[in-house]
Amino acid sequence: MSAKIDPITRSVVQHRLSSIVKEMGEAMLRTSYSQILNSSRDFSLAICDTGGRLIAQADHIPVHVGALPWATLAVEERFKDVAPGDVILLNDPYQGGSHLPDLTAFVPVFDGGKRLLWTIVRAHQSDIGGATHGAYNPAATEIYQEGIRIPPIKLYEAGKPREDLLDLLALNIRNPREFRGDLAAMLGAAHLGERRVSKLFNEFGAETVEAAIEAILDATEQQTRAVVSSWKDGVFYGEALLDDDGHGRTDIKIAAKVTKKGSDIEVDLTGSDPQSTSFVNSSHANMQAAVAMAFAYLIDADIPKNTGALRPLKVVAKQGTIVWADPGRPVTLCTSHPSNEIVEAIIKAMSASCPDRVMGGWGRRFRIAIQGEDPRNGRNFIWHMFQARPGGGASPGGDGYSSIGEWHSVGGLKFGSIEVAEVRFPLHFRQHEFRPDSGGDGQHRGGLGVALDMVLETQKPAKGNTAGDGARHGPCGMLGGKDGEPHLYRLLSEGREPRVLKTKEVGIELRPGDCLEIRSSGGGGWGPPEKRSAEARKRDAAQGLVSKAV
Repeated sequence: MSAKIDPITRSVVQHRLSSIVKEMGEAMLRTSYSQILNSSRDFSLAICDTGGRLIAQADHIPVHVGALPWATLAVEERFKDVAPGDVILLNDPYQGGSHLPDLTAFVPVFDGGKRLLWTIVRAHQSDIGGATHGAYNPAATEIYQEGIRIPPIKLYEAGKPREDLLDLLALNIRNPREFRGDLAAMLGAAHLGERRVSKLFNEFGAETVEAAIEAILDATEQQTRAVVSSWKDGVFYGEALLDDDGHGRTDIKIAAKVTKKGSDIEVDLTGSDPQSTSFVNSSHANMQAAVAMAFAYLIDADIPKNTGALRPLKVVAKQGTIVWADPGRPVTLCTSHPSNEIVEAIIKAMSASCPDRVMGGWGRRFRIAIQGEDPRNGRNFIWHMFQARPGGGASPGGDGYSSIGEWHSVGGLKFGSIEVAEVRFPLHFRQHEFRPDSGGDGQHRGGLGVALDMVLETQKPAKGNTAGDGARHGPCGMLGGKDGEPHLYRLLSEGREPRVLKTKEVGIELRPGDCLEIRSSGGGGWGPPEKRSAEARKRDAAQGLVSKAV
């Protein structure tokens, strides 16, 4: 391989790789079946090499992408005889997966007889079997109650599908038609990436592309180290708390000790609380992704987020803790929680090192899944709530974004069209608007959450599950900013007393005409409230973002 490559070629290859993963994302969006993918965009794309290095990614879901190098290493360890036309599939959290609903498809890219890269798609399935619809099971005490586990398997061999395996998977899913359609979309997007990368090899030569990749990673590392070097050296501490685990345990601590020296960062999570019996545990790959997310949010936005950017970062963690559970423990909630809390603890710690780069806490995930029968066609449906997104945290640059989502997705998950949701599901959205006073006060105000009232228009009772956090602890304020308001979800049902929904419930009876009254959290504020300008407060009041000018 040539030792040097000119900067123009390096830039062209870098932008081509970036455009390839973006095009893969567009293919997923336009061909997937379920609303969780074609409306809410709960998928991510990447290119990794055979050493598990992250080469390029699209701007989708950071917690997905940060775990993909570990999944790639698991595939490489399992299969030594990969051939053109093979497709590898996995979801096992203990073999590089995040949590069971996230399927990951790998397509190898060859130059001649040499395998060089993988094009990868990770996408959240609307069901993955297990004890409850929609994959999240707050009652789970072991991973076997959460869904079907898929180690690295060859779903296609030399271009030929393993129909037996496809049938096996679909048989274990409650909505097999959507599952098959979404899986086909994943494979199509991965093969599209394969064709585009092969074309790049043909145009420039594989040797030149490989040399450009090395130069890209080295340049990214150099840019990142220059940023980190400007931060204050020292040892810094931050903590965040999970509300509970749904099994009686509350205020579960995630602790980060961050050591910054020169251009290196070490994040030590060994002080975090022991693992849980419930699904709030994190898998190893997910924990690594959460730490990478926090670090990526602190460096410059225009620095490519690839393996080069992560070279200054070292992660230390202890197996058996909430951030790295023992094999067999349930982990389905982990991509949201404790991912958000891992990020929050690290950001709090770094507020003493680079205060001009940290931001207030983003809203936590509090999802609802409903299973029922659509009276318009008699079909069973599974609906996941991606509406009522919480607010984002404020930053030195200004107020937080309203209804932007959680820290683990930073806007990558969309709430989609209300009208489309009403067409596709027996639901009526009576209200979906910003929730006044939900953002944390500060020099810069946290983004607002949402006030949603949604009515179930079924003719038969349905079942609901909740899975999330943030009804006890709101998103943290930063550097004197106030915390955002926590979530408050209620079930309003004629003839029954209104009741507050817990963040971790199964088997909630939903009657026809019931209303879910959703009030999602706002983001944390940044900086002392007394420094907020009178003009900003007047504008907030005039726009109805706060109930009165302060």
